[in-house]
Amino acid sequence: MPSRRTPLLRAATVGLTALALALALAGTSASGATGDRTSSVAPPIPPSPSDARVEKFEGAAAKARPIKQRRLPQHPFLAPNGRSSMHNDAYSSDAYEVSGPLGRDLVVTSATYGIRECATITFDSQDRILALCGGLEGFVMMLIDPVTLDPIAELAMPGRDVTSGANPLTDICGGTYFFLTPDDHAIATTTESSIWEVRETATGLAKVGSWELAPHIPDGDCVVATAPDWKGRVWFFTQQGTVGTLNRRTGKVRTLRLGEARGEGIYNSVSADETGGVYVVTTHAMYRLDAGRTAQPRITWQRDYDRGSVQKPGMLSQGSGTSPTLLGRKWMAITDNADPRTHIVVYDRRKGVKRRLHCRIPVLPEGASTTENSLVAAGNSVIIENNYGYQNPGSTMFGRSTTPGIARVLIKKRGCKVAWTNTSTAPTSVPKGSLGNGLVYAYTKPPRSDGIDAWYLTAIDIRSGKTVWSRLTGTGTQWNNHYAAIYLGPDGTAYIATLSGLVRIQDGPA
Repeated sequence: MPSRRTPLLRAATVGLTALALALALAGTSASGATGDRTSSVAPPIPPSPSDARVEKFEGAAAKARPIKQRRLPQHPFLAPNGRSSMHNDAYSSDAYEVSGPLGRDLVVTSATYGIRECATITFDSQDRILALCGGLEGFVMMLIDPVTLDPIAELAMPGRDVTSGANPLTDICGGTYFFLTPDDHAIATTTESSIWEVRETATGLAKVGSWELAPHIPDGDCVVATAPDWKGRVWFFTQQGTVGTLNRRTGKVRTLRLGEARGEGIYNSVSADETGGVYVVTTHAMYRLDAGRTAQPRITWQRDYDRGSVQKPGMLSQGSGTSPTLLGRKWMAITDNADPRTHIVVYDRRKGVKRRLHCRIPVLPEGASTTENSLVAAGNSVIIENNYGYQNPGSTMFGRSTTPGIARVLIKKRGCKVAWTNTSTAPTSVPKGSLGNGLVYAYTKPPRSDGIDAWYLTAIDIRSGKTVWSRLTGTGTQWNNHYAAIYLGPDGTAYIATLSGLVRIQDGPA
């Protein structure tokens, strides 16, 4: 299993110096359509003259057609569903009840924060953005105005170890995941194998608590993700497979090592449900964990999945690239890493059942299918995005892109069925669904023979799989979202984190 000091992906074709140069030289303009505008917090980089050759909007505005789904339970130790984490809620549904943009006279604004990407975004009780943003220098917690995108406050988090040899474009050790509590406290992992509690104050952001976890994990390991269970215990997960619980009041820690003999690692976020289960996928197996009477983590059940023969281009590891997605009271879905096609795998997550595997169904193109982003839960279905071919920002420069494919799989009483496959190309976005209007959003980049790197927010009809509309965000490498997610704010406004800042997209006035 690679340690923290080992690059997670094969050598990048474009070094950090080249990337910084590309970000400085690439065009940023996204304005031009009637009723659209683009602004920037920092002075904007001059627009590329090639923008005039790029379509700003394709398709037509949609009519809202809500998707019916059992309302997710509200986790008592998380901010309201849709506001609390990268994957929206404790179930990692990646779906919102609110209606997102329908495509009507779309207004696009942007902010540049230097070479800094805000991978995890949450929304506090005042509807402001609280984001954990990382760049070459390290990580910063930022409080951001949701309309102007102006930074309101910043708090520097522990920086990267620049001598470690880890590739900062793919290093997920701390600084990626955090969750927001009901009282607007952020519980975040750090690069120093600790957990910080950050609170908003009258004068900005402040660290009000921290817990050192390094004494409880092996040397060279690092904390990747954190989440609370329904009792309020904070769980943490390390890249080399250690799982732990933390009592924030007493500081007591209990740990369990998963799959040490075969080097199992953890590269994704986790989920939890109201029965006490915490769900994590390693590079080898799917686990349900529960806490014992002393808060000691224990394995309730585990199932190996097909991890394939290689680490596919587009993956951070040889294994599943998804966080477990929970549906209803029974199902849980992940992807495997099988050859020659990735499968969606659905399990019965409950305790004590004899038939754990419900279905395993192949999706996306043969020989070119994988995803490093979680599934979207929509009604009785999940939606997967193909990331095959994305290895670094250089993979999508000079008009190039990755393998297309977005698919919906229906979970039926006696198995699963592929409902549709869309041919959009979405290199690395964490797609999001809007149950309020029946659209799923992906961040797409069609390949172009003219060498222009044009990035779009694309809306797809969840029922039919047809592309409804695509709206240009900008042209150039800095518009690459590089594994960051799409988010919908409390009012339905869409936000996309990019390598250099944020993009905001909303419908124009009715």
